[in-house]
Amino acid sequence: MSDTMLEIFQASRPKLFGIAYRMLGSVSEAEDLLQEAWLRFQATDHATVRSPEAFLTTIVTRLALDQLKSARMQREVYPGIWLPEPLATPDQQLGGDPLDDMLKLESVSLAFLHLLESLSPEERAVFLLREVFDYDYGMIARFLQKSEAACRQLFHRAKGHVAAHRPRFPATADEHQRVLGEFIQAVQSGDLNGLMALMAEDVASYADGGGKATAAMHPIYGRDAVTRFVHGLSRFLTPGYTVEVTPLNGWPSVVVRAASGELITAVALNVVEGKIQALHFIRNPDKLQRVIDSRG
Repeated sequence: MSDTMLEIFQASRPKLFGIAYRMLGSVSEAEDLLQEAWLRFQATDHATVRSPEAFLTTIVTRLALDQLKSARMQREVYPGIWLPEPLATPDQQLGGDPLDDMLKLESVSLAFLHLLESLSPEERAVFLLREVFDYDYGMIARFLQKSEAACRQLFHRAKGHVAAHRPRFPATADEHQRVLGEFIQAVQSGDLNGLMALMAEDVASYADGGGKATAAMHPIYGRDAVTRFVHGLSRFLTPGYTVEVTPLNGWPSVVVRAASGELITAVALNVVEGKIQALHFIRNPDKLQRVIDSRG
């Protein structure tokens, strides 16, 4: 094994993982994909590679495209709602530019990844590579083996769709933290009116149990319906449960543990203009395992 090859791969790994995770919405699948990319990188004649980073990005993008096309078929028969796997982000590193930091946080949020599911695999790839990772169309065309014109068209369609469903002014970190704290207080105290005051008129709730944990099989829409649903969840909590706040996907989120310490639910809020626009409940134990592992 060449130390230089390993150093090149490790230096590129954060960006490669960022692409794979945003493409697939799964931590475990992204990590498996990077292992496959490393094996292919090792087997390559490096004398023929002009830019190792571009070469690795090409491998990861194409592997992710192939896997996403297969995964989309599997998700069509998934029990109930499929949601992305939460990513523990305890050491979120931001660059100090408020606008750039906000874009980075939003691009890995569960709400954003959930929205990306409505794009075709190629639209998703082009949108992420251009919008989040700032590759030019010439590079993207080489990654996808398409013309620049085709990539521009894919990006235009994807950006139009995302813009139609994406808030113009996502919450600041302070605003998100405030709403999250008020949400936890209202739920734990049984304050129905306080909970309703936090909800946007067109709020939506999504829950992923994967057929392995109790969860609503369909989305719930509207302030009244979502408020009453969340308010009624306390009936299903066993005595001795605990609620913690932990960073998931770049934002403070709620994790609920049974008295035994078992993590049973992760809840991510999407806050827009001081109101909860969406709630994402992850209850599938397979998807919670990585959150558990990240805490040691």
